[in-house]
Amino acid sequence: REALHEIQRVGRFFRQLVDRTLGHAADYVGDRVEGFVGRPRHRLRPPGAIAEAAFLDTCYRCGNCVGICPARAIQHIKGESEELDGTPAIFADHQPCLVCDGLQCMPACPSGALQITPREQIAMGLARFDPEPCLRTGGEACTECVDTCPEGERALRFNDEGVVEVLNGGCIGCGVCQWRCPSQPKAIVVQPR
Repeated sequence: REALHEIQRVGRFFRQLVDRTLGHAADYVGDRVEGFVGRPRHRLRPPGAIAEAAFLDTCYRCGNCVGICPARAIQHIKGESEELDGTPAIFADHQPCLVCDGLQCMPACPSGALQITPREQIAMGLARFDPEPCLRTGGEACTECVDTCPEGERALRFNDEGVVEVLNGGCIGCGVCQWRCPSQPKAIVVQPR
């Protein structure tokens, strides 16, 4: 009877060992495949950021881009996960990217996680407009998002009906529109690309 219990205990041990080993291997392979296919980005990254999986593998988490940002828009992620912590992100509700002259964050990156990109090719995110919370829907003459967009009418404008229209080819995802939107909840929010 003791021998049977010992055999069952050893069997459980090996079963757990195989489950753990294969489970981690499957997770690892899944992460690598997802990275090549295009891992979704859940945070707004600084201008010139490479694809998310490559970004996470490449970024040194050195803080050069954080330190050189004149608007203090780029911040380190803290307390989310081991993989994300220390990586740079932009939190548009607190401080958007002002797409400053020189875009010094890109050349300051020593790892290549931020690539030097011409302003018109920057694609941090894309603004999404929801007419329901928009003050204009309630009859107010708010023009904050359109008036303050650094890319102007190539990114954001009013259509013939006076409704905010986001232009996919012009919006770079800086977050200024979201930051300036006075409605609660926000009528315009930038989603990472």
